[in-house]
Amino acid sequence: LIPTNSVLQLKVEITPAQGEISVGESKFFLCEVVGDVKDIDWYAPSGEKILHTRPNISVSRSDETTSILTIYHANVDNAGIYKCVAKDGDKEAQATVKVKIFQKITFQRAPSPQEFNEGDIADIVCDVVSSPPPTIIWKHKGSLIQATKDVRYKIMENGHLQIRGIKKIDEGMYVCEARVMARGEIDFRTMKVIINVLPTIRARKSEVNATADISKSALLACDADGFPEPTVTWAHNNVVLETGDKYSLNEDGSELLIKDVKKVDEGDYTCIAKNKAGRKTEEVSLNVFMIPNITYFNNKTASEFDEEVTLTCEASGDPTPTISWRFGNRVFTEGEQASWTRPDKYENADRNVVVLSHARVSSLTLKVVQFTDAGRYLCTASNSIGEDIQPVYLEIHYAPKIMGVVAVYTWEGNPANISCEVVAHPGASVTWFRDGIQLPSGNTSNVKIYSTPTNSYLEITPESQNDFGSYNCTATNMLGSESKEFILIQAEVPSSPEIQQVVPFSSTAVVEFEEPYSKGGVPIIRYKVEWRLLGKEWNSKEYNAEDGMTRITITGLKPETTYEVKMFAINGKGEGESSLASTFKTKPVREPNAPKLEITAVKGGNTFKVKWIKQDDGGSPIKHYLLRYKAKHVSDWKPELRLPPASEYAMLRGLDWNTDYEIHVVAENQQGKSEPSVTFFRTAVEPTTIPDTREGGSGLGTGAIVGILVVVFFVLLVAVDVACFFLNKCGLLMCIAVTFCGKAGPGAKNKDIEEGKTAFTCSGNVLPGGDLKEDPGHAGGTMSLTWPGNASGFSWRCWPKWLGRGKSGPLCFSCCPRDRTPDKWMEMEGWMDMIPSLFSTKC
Repeated sequence: LIPTNSVLQLKVEITPAQGEISVGESKFFLCEVVGDVKDIDWYAPSGEKILHTRPNISVSRSDETTSILTIYHANVDNAGIYKCVAKDGDKEAQATVKVKIFQKITFQRAPSPQEFNEGDIADIVCDVVSSPPPTIIWKHKGSLIQATKDVRYKIMENGHLQIRGIKKIDEGMYVCEARVMARGEIDFRTMKVIINVLPTIRARKSEVNATADISKSALLACDADGFPEPTVTWAHNNVVLETGDKYSLNEDGSELLIKDVKKVDEGDYTCIAKNKAGRKTEEVSLNVFMIPNITYFNNKTASEFDEEVTLTCEASGDPTPTISWRFGNRVFTEGEQASWTRPDKYENADRNVVVLSHARVSSLTLKVVQFTDAGRYLCTASNSIGEDIQPVYLEIHYAPKIMGVVAVYTWEGNPANISCEVVAHPGASVTWFRDGIQLPSGNTSNVKIYSTPTNSYLEITPESQNDFGSYNCTATNMLGSESKEFILIQAEVPSSPEIQQVVPFSSTAVVEFEEPYSKGGVPIIRYKVEWRLLGKEWNSKEYNAEDGMTRITITGLKPETTYEVKMFAINGKGEGESSLASTFKTKPVREPNAPKLEITAVKGGNTFKVKWIKQDDGGSPIKHYLLRYKAKHVSDWKPELRLPPASEYAMLRGLDWNTDYEIHVVAENQQGKSEPSVTFFRTAVEPTTIPDTREGGSGLGTGAIVGILVVVFFVLLVAVDVACFFLNKCGLLMCIAVTFCGKAGPGAKNKDIEEGKTAFTCSGNVLPGGDLKEDPGHAGGTMSLTWPGNASGFSWRCWPKWLGRGKSGPLCFSCCPRDRTPDKWMEMEGWMDMIPSLFSTKC
């Protein structure tokens, strides 16, 4: 402040003497005058008098000697020297004040959050003003950013932070700090930086295959990543797809379900992933294949011996189907699929059938039509997806054709059918003739006619030789007629079979023979075999004839014995002549032949039935069969099973799954064991689920199970009561026996013993000459035994032992020489071997 006094009578003073104002703040200055004064005026730094009309500066007088200068919301333009001038007539005085306007630290723009795309050159905005200009520093996650140590960072002249190639790891909170050293002023702003990541997209399958027109759906899927989480949409032919009748999208849009796929749905589908960072796309191709479909075929009608007839079949499908033709067991095909420009041609071996294929069309041409060509032809269109089959019918009109066996054999009194098989289209009428006379005639009671759509049967029961001979069958339709002669021949008994050789065993013999060279016109129904010891009566047995039968087994023979055998063949007419007798001798008694084995899997897969067929027993009855088995990969056999001679099979249960087994079966007689019959089998793979053993949906209900349990419980009660009756003479049965049958109660036998009566018998086997008697000299049920052998005169004493409770139930004996106690007799030298031979230890 510099006071100036031009007139000593006036004095001006400004308070405060100097002023510093921050931009935007308001401040006033008081101008006081000492002395009388008329006018007090303020002058701006520009020298202009400050009037009351200034917008942010006002001047006001509070009294006669003071004036106030007020600066509102100061800005830098308001800085400078302000002058207060006081006047009173010719007297004047003034004072000045220097006003400084400074800018405090002000953050004009520091937005949060600020977003950038990964890889961009990021410019993190922080606009700060102050006077003097501030110093800017940056911090990230509490650490000072030093541009000199990381070339990616740069603090710009405007204070912004630049990060080149910004990454996801650069995301987080940043601090922009401003400092003015002259005033010691500091301020900061915190801002959040978000890094958006461009979506990445991956199709689960770049190509999806589907089949059209089978009401199936196709699923296209792609997975997208990015930040923020991208939204996924699908487009086809530049049209965005939305959920509806045709398409269905899952919640995040990653899966597109195309319903009821058609051929028109084929093509590329675009999976679009989009977020703030941008947009990515991926193509998924949908290949739609079509099961073959036969779209056209033609049935034809022709007459026999027409020059040519063609059947046509057309099919669609993708891949292009191959078309083949089938008639009965014959297959006609064009081979590899024909191209559009090169048709394929096929001729069958007899050159009568020609197949021509061109793209999706195939034709089958018969050059010369025969009646056997009539019927159903199957057109089959096939590709890698499937096939379609359509029958195509060829109808052929032709005159009758007669078939059937010309010669028929029978004998007097035996009815015979002569079959006239007629094929014709349209159908034919059939007439039978004998010597020009239509049958049946008035004087033929032994002739009958039966008809079916394709056969006419003439049944004749010959009464004499005159009924044998020729019969005529004539068939007629609108296209012509045909006749055929059939002959009814008198049948004969068969010739004799020829014995080739006899293979003898100990008790059986196998007769190998050839069939009779003449069967007499009718089938052989049985063979008769006769055999005998030389010079003895014949034994015989008949065997039913079977196709290809060339051997018969005779059983019940004696070992090491000479026999002779002969054979007869029997047909419907009767028994034929005998073959020449053949002599053979059976083998001596020996081990049996190995049995023949048959292995059958039982339902379940790890249970097998082993069946054996008895062969020659070696002249001695089979004592038993021995069966043993093991898994092939181990060396130890399972315990051997001994089975009675009448047994025919054994069941092997609980075998290991999916395992090879080896099994041996041996037959044993008094002479020894047969060679083992060996076979192998494999169990099934273990099922993943327990199979339902119920058939037809039936099974035991709860009531049935409860009923079975009640029955089982009742049977157990009865068994226990029966056991009590026989062992302890008690229970319900004992009560009934005593009450209604007069049977002695459980105490009766005990009473007899107490009275010295013999209440038991000895179940032992007494040696010849031995005699077991009651010993009257010993009470309590002892007995004496006399045996007159080399121990003649020795007396034995026996002690009864009751096996039931008390003194009841079965009885057992302990015996020893008199005057020896039971626990000492076994020690007597010489008696140890003799005593067991006197008595059985069984009770």
